[in-house]
Amino acid sequence: MEPLLHSEQGRKLLRLGPALLVFTSAFAARFLPEWGQLALGLATAGAVYWAVSWLADKTVRSRQEECRLGEELLQSQKMAAVGQLSSGIAHEINTPLAVIGQEAELLLLDLESEGLKSRSELDGTREGVRQIALQVERCREITHKLLSLSRKLEAIVQDTDVNALAEDMALLVEKEAGLKSIVIHRNYAPALPPAATDPALLRQVILNLLNNAMQAVGCQGSVTVSTDMPARDRVRITVDDTGPGISPENISKIFNPFFTTKPPGQGTGLGLSMCLTIMERLGGTIQAASPPGQGARFEVVLPLRRQTA
Repeated sequence: MEPLLHSEQGRKLLRLGPALLVFTSAFAARFLPEWGQLALGLATAGAVYWAVSWLADKTVRSRQEECRLGEELLQSQKMAAVGQLSSGIAHEINTPLAVIGQEAELLLLDLESEGLKSRSELDGTREGVRQIALQVERCREITHKLLSLSRKLEAIVQDTDVNALAEDMALLVEKEAGLKSIVIHRNYAPALPPAATDPALLRQVILNLLNNAMQAVGCQGSVTVSTDMPARDRVRITVDDTGPGISPENISKIFNPFFTTKPPGQGTGLGLSMCLTIMERLGGTIQAASPPGQGARFEVVLPLRRQTA
């Protein structure tokens, strides 16, 4: 019944039906006995009440949808402004970061020279300079990610064996996973056709998802990498973990720049937003889900053929 009501015929019936029923009832009432008139009146009143209720519900839903779209538009405008601002900041601070890093390296070379290397009282100074160089490098990495978010990534599209690419990334993290007693499971679809994508950018996405999954598990858990075809023209890569999952209030925020649930100093909040940017460049999608008590799942869907403008 619902598809009929959403069709053009259904809308016409909804507009004309109650009025037609009222007119018919007024005409037919004279030919009916008293009990028939009462039944017809109740049926007419019920039809009118149903029609008014249905229209009221549709109006409320339309207003809710309008509010939701307005909020999404506002959020996208905020993200665009943040992107422009962060890009400008990244450009501005890259130069002083480079100077600080260079000076730290020179100072460390002096402290490691023959004349000062043997002086144990300078060990604390040497460690402090190493920390300066380390944190400068971390800041440089953050600014590079910010610039990558705002810069248009030119994808070099080619036919790519998705199973082989996923396996390469699984092998890359498997040694580190073993040290934490995390098992990497594979579930690759056989005879998967090649996808038209940029393998270098796709590797970056899958590696980020695998690293995030291992960090979520912590130790003594598992991460599963799967591939399949959700449609005839799509290929999907799925990364599941047995970690604590993503809370309902955070699931809609995880792709926002700078959003992270990791402790201070362990995450920049740019990894997933970078993955989203890459997938948009590749003409694909990335989605997250976290069923209660079942860890987290990230799905990357790619077109099998290159999208033409």
